[in-house]
Amino acid sequence: MRRRLDRTALRTTTAVAAAAALALALGACGGSGGGTDQADGGGTGGGTAPTVRLPHLAGQKVQVTAVWTGPERANFVKVLDEFEKRTGATVDFVPSGDDMAGFVGSKIAGGGPPDVAMLQQVGVLHEFAKKGWIKPLGADARAQLARNYSRGWRDLGAHQGTPYGVYFKASNKSLVWYNARAFDDAGAKVPKTWPEFLTTARTLSDSGVAPVSVGGADGWTLTDWFENIYLSQAGPEKYDRLARHDLKWTDPSVKQALTTLGGLFGRTDLLAGGTSGALQTDFPTSVTQTFGGGTPKAAMVSSADFAAATIGQTKAKIGTDAKVFPFPAVGAKSPVVTGGDVAVALKDTKAAQALLTFLASTDAAKIWAQAGGFLSPNRKLDQAAYTDGVMRTIARALIAAGDDFRFDMSDQAPASFGGKPGQGEWKDLQDFLKDPRDVTGVQARLEKDAATSFGH
Repeated sequence: MRRRLDRTALRTTTAVAAAAALALALGACGGSGGGTDQADGGGTGGGTAPTVRLPHLAGQKVQVTAVWTGPERANFVKVLDEFEKRTGATVDFVPSGDDMAGFVGSKIAGGGPPDVAMLQQVGVLHEFAKKGWIKPLGADARAQLARNYSRGWRDLGAHQGTPYGVYFKASNKSLVWYNARAFDDAGAKVPKTWPEFLTTARTLSDSGVAPVSVGGADGWTLTDWFENIYLSQAGPEKYDRLARHDLKWTDPSVKQALTTLGGLFGRTDLLAGGTSGALQTDFPTSVTQTFGGGTPKAAMVSSADFAAATIGQTKAKIGTDAKVFPFPAVGAKSPVVTGGDVAVALKDTKAAQALLTFLASTDAAKIWAQAGGFLSPNRKLDQAAYTDGVMRTIARALIAAGDDFRFDMSDQAPASFGGKPGQGEWKDLQDFLKDPRDVTGVQARLEKDAATSFGH
């Protein structure tokens, strides 16, 4: 029987409004649920009164797992520290590695799953819900969601109408970060269309700087490249059909998108380190080598807003040294592809539900927003919490777009196809980066892997 995603998770209808909002924004800058036994707790990390009441949990332990490392992990721990302060609970963070589904599956098989997991794939949430691995949201968490989140984000965290997850951290994956000095030195212009993007890349190459940094060692970065091109070129209807595997990967629209992407990947002079270098570069390095001191190894990197956290590890200043523009229009409009991390409870405990309630509040979102490298889908979060002007404009555009966005395609797929290192779409697109001439062969492998994972 064909595996289908819950259609409510794909209720958005067009990316045009979101693209316009983002372009304008970037152009401009270069109540709580009920419950008992609750306490107001301490502050919110910003000196203001709490907006959500949490229960006393002294003596209780909560284990949380997420893929985050480095600055992302450090900033999330700040959120967990505030939860500990306000409830008296003890929170233990355990990194999952990139294969979240495999990590959680092994813990469940061993009888010791974490209390809360931050999932990156919508498809994994649906798989876990079908297996009975995750618990529905309690009344307090649902109340926070109703208060703070638009319908589109609430639907993404539900399975067959039952709310399971809280989208705590969102991402806008339709961005290109660039080294302002490299652009100035080369006399390069910020592109608005794909042909202009390739022209800008050639201009940068002629100046002696590799134009584009690609983190090909992490297959998910390649899915982002493909999805942005496909959404802009093929349109939202086909994007939704391909995401559900109602459209085969051997479709001519996929061939067109891969051919377009091959126009970049096939030009080794446009990639930092050439093809071999791109395949050996992980995501953090793809960012830092664009904004390292002295002569950069690359001038541009296509990355979500969360690249800001990695840029923060360099000496580059966001908004001055590191700037951003919307992913160029391949078709009629620039794409808007989003991603996100959804918190789910693997144990139905008071502490786990309290943490989900906290993550759905503006209190928790404010902490990471102030720390940087974070984008929240929480529409009630005061935008002043974003201390960086660039992130503030990106956040405003996301909220202004409402439900007019498309969620990351690979994250909607079963994990075996869209979410595991060394297999499925990640591996197939790494093979494509290695040999962009083999469009037909890559299409065939993508379709074979997708058919297997979707169960038909």
